[in-house]
Amino acid sequence: MSDFVFIRKSRNALSSALHVALNIALAAGSIYITWATGSFVIGLLLVFLSKWRMFAVRPRYWELNLKSNLVDLIVGCSFVFIAYCSGSVVLPIHFILAALYSFWLVVLKPKSTELSTNLQSLFAIFFGTIALTLMTASADSSFLVLGCFIIGYASARHVLVQGDDENYNVIMLIAGIVAAEVAWLCHNWLIVYSFAGTGIIIPQLSIVLTVLAYLFGFVYKSLNRNEGKIIWSEIGMPTVFSVLLIALIVIWFSQPIFNV
Repeated sequence: MSDFVFIRKSRNALSSALHVALNIALAAGSIYITWATGSFVIGLLLVFLSKWRMFAVRPRYWELNLKSNLVDLIVGCSFVFIAYCSGSVVLPIHFILAALYSFWLVVLKPKSTELSTNLQSLFAIFFGTIALTLMTASADSSFLVLGCFIIGYASARHVLVQGDDENYNVIMLIAGIVAAEVAWLCHNWLIVYSFAGTGIIIPQLSIVLTVLAYLFGFVYKSLNRNEGKIIWSEIGMPTVFSVLLIALIVIWFSQPIFNV
């Protein structure tokens, strides 16, 4: 009996180690193949191939599986697009992207706690809007607006489907519309913060939407917990902090030198 338990544990450990190794290989491979080829096609193909289970079911389940995996797809595609926009010269950003994607696949994505789910949602918003801004900076505003709607909708759904609120479909649409409105307002004045020599570029839009998403989620959970009543002692500090942070960014860190 003890030999059987030992063999079973050994197989589980080997399986876990192999799973981690494959995820790290996916993260590093998708980033460095994008850099080496100067194209995002193969990197995106690797990301979608890693999600083959979505389509290994009857077609009527594809839509549900796509919605359930949308946050993971947004994060994976975002890292590939950011790597593509970082150019053909090896920069620190490429190593940072590979490390962050590995962290996402190995550490953050498998967790299902409330905190982890919230972090996954914020991860998708932050990196999704970075990639979207870089890819659509010179395109028509409709691309940025539509993309932000999808990111806002998917991120809200990722958190809300785990609750018991019957109106979560309406709230998801509201989250998507708010994200799209903010993107539309920011499109004509796309501010980015760059760090020389690293390749790191962070759009102001990404910071603002991430802060708003954090505040939105905090206030929603407080209202849900207190049967729709506003308890200022619970939401006061996060609200003041978020509003002041956004005001600071918009007023003091929006010089034209950073404008796309």
